[in-house]
Amino acid sequence: MVKIGVLGAGFLGKIHIRLLKEIPQFEIVGFYDPDPFKVNEIKQEFHIPDFTSPEELIDLVDAIDIVTPTISHYDHAVNALKKSKHVFIEKPITYTAIEAAALIKITTEANVVVQVGHVERFNPAFISARTHFNNPMFIEAHRLSQFNPRGTDVPVVLDLMIHDIDIILSVVKSNVRNISASGLAVVSETPDIANARLEFHNGCVANLTASRVSLFKMRKSRFFQRDAYISVDYLNKETEIVKVKDVDERSDKSILTFDLGNGKVKEFYIEKPEISDNNAIKEELNSFNNAIQRKIIPAVTIEDGYNAINLAYQILDKMKNYKS
Repeated sequence: MVKIGVLGAGFLGKIHIRLLKEIPQFEIVGFYDPDPFKVNEIKQEFHIPDFTSPEELIDLVDAIDIVTPTISHYDHAVNALKKSKHVFIEKPITYTAIEAAALIKITTEANVVVQVGHVERFNPAFISARTHFNNPMFIEAHRLSQFNPRGTDVPVVLDLMIHDIDIILSVVKSNVRNISASGLAVVSETPDIANARLEFHNGCVANLTASRVSLFKMRKSRFFQRDAYISVDYLNKETEIVKVKDVDERSDKSILTFDLGNGKVKEFYIEKPEISDNNAIKEELNSFNNAIQRKIIPAVTIEDGYNAINLAYQILDKMKNYKS
């Protein structure tokens, strides 16, 4: 059993505490939060001890779960890593890419497991689609949310778009060649809506849009590759795979047949993979435990976290109206 402590008892921290209590492989030693109201709320609901400082809690655990505001991620992670504690750290991994690079060095010296909370990797819709990816060459991602002051401590690129940045970097096995981007601050002091176009060395192009001032929610990506189009709806947990095949392989799922000329006839047909519903946050916490117990590389590594935030800041740098 892994003794774990939670830093941060806000909206997401509360979810982590509830789910950690449901995972028998974890023993929650306690939690820390500087807000007395949140402390009382958590103690009354979950009946776990609170600590007066992060350091006091870190000393008593095997692993620490960092669910605090992004600006404090680095300091908490350093404190835990210097004491050789395993670390789960919510996305974005740190406030800056420089901090993330420094954490990589400290993690190597500590020889512990560090997993980053890019939760969409564990979304069942993405899991069902993952085995169907075959060198996608055009990707569209839309992540729209209604306004919530909770995420405005960072630009929308670091708050929302970074989910799709991580997904795309995990799917496209090539380095980014060129970036163009634009963004606008609508209600906060940093960009609330942003668009980025990523061009990769292998020719793949990804177009990402994120907004936290939308009238409706959307979390959807479309992956286009040779003879297939894959749609992943993270919000509704649905996946559709539209394939193109020769007509002699005709399927009863065919939705359209078309003649290319010269005797060549193709058809579209749809596959809808069976999706087993899950709680993605619980799955990533289970994955963290598994990496600790089996001493293996975590599903989302610290390098993944660095790559995502490094690219996020490159996107922000392309926004002429944004000042970091």
